[in-house]
Amino acid sequence: GARISFSGQVRNYRQTVSQVVNLLGSEANAANYLSKCIYSIGLGSNDYLNNYFMPLFYSTSRRYNPEQYASVLIQQYTQQLQALYNYGARKFVLIGVGQIGCSPNELAQNSRDGRTCVERINAANRIFNSKLKGLVDQFNNANSDAKFIYIDVYGIFQDITSNPSAYGFRVTNAGCCGVGRNNGQITCLPLQRPCRNRNEYLFWDAFHPTEAANVIIGRRSYNAQSPSDAYPIDIRRLAQL
Repeated sequence: GARISFSGQVRNYRQTVSQVVNLLGSEANAANYLSKCIYSIGLGSNDYLNNYFMPLFYSTSRRYNPEQYASVLIQQYTQQLQALYNYGARKFVLIGVGQIGCSPNELAQNSRDGRTCVERINAANRIFNSKLKGLVDQFNNANSDAKFIYIDVYGIFQDITSNPSAYGFRVTNAGCCGVGRNNGQITCLPLQRPCRNRNEYLFWDAFHPTEAANVIIGRRSYNAQSPSDAYPIDIRRLAQL
């Protein structure tokens, strides 16, 4: 389970920028180059899945109510985004948190019928997303030379789950590969045989969407199909700036 924290990734980025400066010969050349890059950042899911809603292992849900916890996450997020901006990033795609309360893992653990999404989790996710969207406005208002956009993955997921057949999905409450209730109590194990029709499943395992679902999310992020998909513009228009 080794991982690099987002703060660690930002530190690695700063080191990479110094290498870019050396390669391109000057800070001005590096700044011009980096200003054309698109920085896609999606975080928050694990802060809820693997921390806030695991009270047996972590104390955050006892220390913070959902509003306070979202504020703590956004405060740290702000500092990390500011560091990226200070080191040349100018085009940002901030990806919201999806409906974690609808994942097979949460359905297996917290849903009576295994189909009804866990509202207390989704409600916390909506609070975070609302603050993240506000952060986009905050950074855009403060930095005329940068452009921040927000991708509403929660809303896109809601569209899919409310009318799954329109998107080709037959199973929205169980993983294609997993163990236990909803194939969500233990995630996909080595040598386990997954479902044959993975394109008909919204979730690959206990937590993660299938490739079929991610393609839909990616396409709607790049070329918004509804005004709420991307705010204030989609990735296609961001790339043209």
